[in-house]
Amino acid sequence: MSTIFTEDFLLQNDAAKKLYHGYAADLPIIDYHNHLPANEIAENKTYQNLTEIWLKGDHYKWRAMRTLGINEKLITGSASDAEKFTAWASCVPHTLRNPLFHWTHLELKNPFGINQYLNNDSALDIYHTANELLQKDAFSTRGLLKNFKVKMLCTTDDPCDDLVHHLKINADAFETAVLPGFRPDKALQINNTLEFKNYIKKLSQVAQIKITDFDSLLEALKSRIIFFHETGCGIADHGLQKIPIYESFTKELEIEFKTFLQNEKDIPFSNPDAFTINVLVALCKIYHEKEWVQQFHLGPIRNNNTKLFKQIGADAGVDSIGDFSQAEGLSSFLNELDKTDQLTKTILYNINPADNEVFATMIGNFNDGSIKAKIQYGSGWWFLDQLDGMEKQINTLSTMGIISTFVGMLTDSRSFLSFPRHEYFRRLLCNMFGAEMEKGLLPNDEKWVGDIIANICYHNAHTYFKLN
Repeated sequence: MSTIFTEDFLLQNDAAKKLYHGYAADLPIIDYHNHLPANEIAENKTYQNLTEIWLKGDHYKWRAMRTLGINEKLITGSASDAEKFTAWASCVPHTLRNPLFHWTHLELKNPFGINQYLNNDSALDIYHTANELLQKDAFSTRGLLKNFKVKMLCTTDDPCDDLVHHLKINADAFETAVLPGFRPDKALQINNTLEFKNYIKKLSQVAQIKITDFDSLLEALKSRIIFFHETGCGIADHGLQKIPIYESFTKELEIEFKTFLQNEKDIPFSNPDAFTINVLVALCKIYHEKEWVQQFHLGPIRNNNTKLFKQIGADAGVDSIGDFSQAEGLSSFLNELDKTDQLTKTILYNINPADNEVFATMIGNFNDGSIKAKIQYGSGWWFLDQLDGMEKQINTLSTMGIISTFVGMLTDSRSFLSFPRHEYFRRLLCNMFGAEMEKGLLPNDEKWVGDIIANICYHNAHTYFKLN
């Protein structure tokens, strides 16, 4: 049976086909935010089977399997890899209209060359074919990055990480730039009193700075930023429900914070929002000094199912869209940095589609003409990195900002097979522009429009992140 995943998949008009095949398809990939394990790139890991590389850690698939009545044993439990794959294969035919159906088959087609639907009948053949290919050098982590033409990827790394794997990759002169990404979330989560204090002790040891008060905390974090910078980092990322409204960190709060660190008991800090926003502002001023790009992923409500959280841990597939107020905190935060000319390049992502217009209009407040599209409205993220979510983000940015300056797509993934999400985005983008060319809403000028497509898919990010 032939599948829908032809060379013209999603390209529903002649203009779209010309734009995609002529200007987007062959461009390299810049994946400036993901959760790929740097150690597996450093050791050039090969995988034993398709389950290991494809299903383990993929909470998108886990959520679907639970919905379809699959027992947790066959998802994250003790079942064999073959049994888990077979269970997933049985689910795929029932994922129609969920992005998993498209992602699954695009990821089988590239890199494995498998162009058939995954289901109960095809599962064993697909599993054996992919497993044989995975033993080849071209399917190691570095082989896959070459296959997908990944020019740069940025991982997600805690300030306490030693970055030893990044150092090894750099020493190997691997052709894909694998950069660390500074993610200081744990240093902001003062609400989790005991976990926060334990983290501060670890940070103190790693930075070799005794953290006893607010100033020494900032000193320790700055020392880690310097270390990350020396290891090639130029990107920071932050995952928050929302950015608090800016308020000063008073002398009284400084005294309380010092006492808070000394107290071993689970006594909460009185004003966690003031703490978070002041650490964040201090960090962002250092990012500006280092000419980094800062990213903010805002809006999820995490670990809703405490039973599964205790059983599996974070990223178990029990997170969802939150409905937090975003505009006022974002405005006061960005303004606090901008008024002293210490606002660096910034990318804002929302997880709640109700906030699309809020984010798209917020970026225009702080673009100052110093850098093209200094403040970016980031691509559809998490629950929104599917056709409808990406289309809405593209349309909102187009009507309330300037889409031609957009830095494009990223995977935000833990899997080395997720890079077809860039293809997915590029096909949708070309189809949207092509449809409007054929309707007479855009000029019927292939080169003009094609160059803008190529910029969104690759060249804008290349310039924005200062790649060689």
